[in-house]
Amino acid sequence: MQNFKQFHLSEPIERALDKLHYTMPTEVQQKVLPVALANLDLLVKSQTGSGKTAAFAIPICEQIEWLENKPQALVLTPTRELAVQVAEEFTSIGRFKRIKAVPLYGKQPFHFQKTELQQKTHVAVGTPGRVLDHIEKGTLKLEKIRYVVIDEADEMLNMGFIEQVEAILAHLPTNRVTMLFSATLPEAVKALAARHLIAPVDIEVQKEIVTQTIEHCVIEVAEEEKWQLLQDVTIVENPDSCIIFCRTKDRVDEVHDELYDLDYSVDKLHGGMDQSTRLLVMNDFKEGAFRYLVATDVAARGIDIDHITHVINFDVPLEKEAYVHRAGRTGRAGLTGKAITFVTPYENEFLAQIEEYVGFDLPKAERPDGELVVKMEPLFERKMSQTPKKKRAKKELVNEGIMKLYFNGGKKKKLRAVDFVGTISKIPGMSAEDIGIITILDQSTFVEILNGKGSLVLEAMKHTTVKGKNLKVHVAKK
Repeated sequence: MQNFKQFHLSEPIERALDKLHYTMPTEVQQKVLPVALANLDLLVKSQTGSGKTAAFAIPICEQIEWLENKPQALVLTPTRELAVQVAEEFTSIGRFKRIKAVPLYGKQPFHFQKTELQQKTHVAVGTPGRVLDHIEKGTLKLEKIRYVVIDEADEMLNMGFIEQVEAILAHLPTNRVTMLFSATLPEAVKALAARHLIAPVDIEVQKEIVTQTIEHCVIEVAEEEKWQLLQDVTIVENPDSCIIFCRTKDRVDEVHDELYDLDYSVDKLHGGMDQSTRLLVMNDFKEGAFRYLVATDVAARGIDIDHITHVINFDVPLEKEAYVHRAGRTGRAGLTGKAITFVTPYENEFLAQIEEYVGFDLPKAERPDGELVVKMEPLFERKMSQTPKKKRAKKELVNEGIMKLYFNGGKKKKLRAVDFVGTISKIPGMSAEDIGIITILDQSTFVEILNGKGSLVLEAMKHTTVKGKNLKVHVAKK
């Protein structure tokens, strides 16, 4: 069995991987890391759920130069949720190297992102439209970009973003490493790779969908009986954590409201919701605040949530690729899962396309027996009445022992990051390695103190000046 030691990563990166419980590299990580660490271009065909975000984040974090203030890596993602998630992954893996990643996406105030980019930023992660906005307005500096990742390239194509991706690539330095990741490789994606990758190393990871970790089944049902079937299946299966996929946002609203009225532990996610609500729902689901998420395919693409035990396709996806992405929400990280699909008599054509695409027939299953439903109902109701066990977010694992301090002075007082590093590292028992990300605003500064030394610094800084200035200091509010 191989572990991450084989890649000879630096101590700060190894320490973060250890905290994140990343012990054994997945297949895509095993294949990508040596090539990426050698700074070669990459064309990677790999399903979602294969660990590909860490596959490109680890080598980029390893090679980032902390002292450089301008972004050195740019990652393009098709959705806002994925941009936030990838930025968090970079921050977690680069935590002890003090790497700062900024997500850039629409429906969030532009000026907020502009302020973030004025700070020391190592990695920018964003959707093509908003990234192009920042490039055109000069708020995203490109001259130091050495690494570019195009993530979920086939989805970029489906969503009509390829022209924007081309426009972004045209602005970037030519002396760079470019990595393209895609679950499928349609001709337009291959053409994009041919234009922008130089002698890329081709890597293909086998379809996750045919692994032994996911049990697939199909239940035939009339359209008008779907609702009763959903209740029966959820009672008998009694999942700890489940996504119910619907084809439209109206259908999501309808199914969510019905389940909510039956006191299910449930919330919903679709493109018609505002961005802040979508991110809040996704975060709550990751942390296990509720058991059932009713969603459109916006939630199926690349969103990394462990321990989802079941996926239920209330509606058959019309695109065969969507089945792979939906089912791939479960059975992740070596755990087992179950994908159950409801099929009406009119949807057999779509089912046949899915079966041809995944390379096997989805087993047929009978509807749950009425007596079994009655027998299982008390167990189901007991679970619904219990508060789900809170799951620890990845960032919490690496944030242990970190305290963020607030100082009431910033750029207006001519203060720079180096002033805080110099002052704090002189405190007995402190060194520069104990200081995390520093964010300097006009009137205030936030400094992360690592390794459980926050209280030490807090007390010392109450009686210590920064660049000759007395600043108020306290623990920053979350």
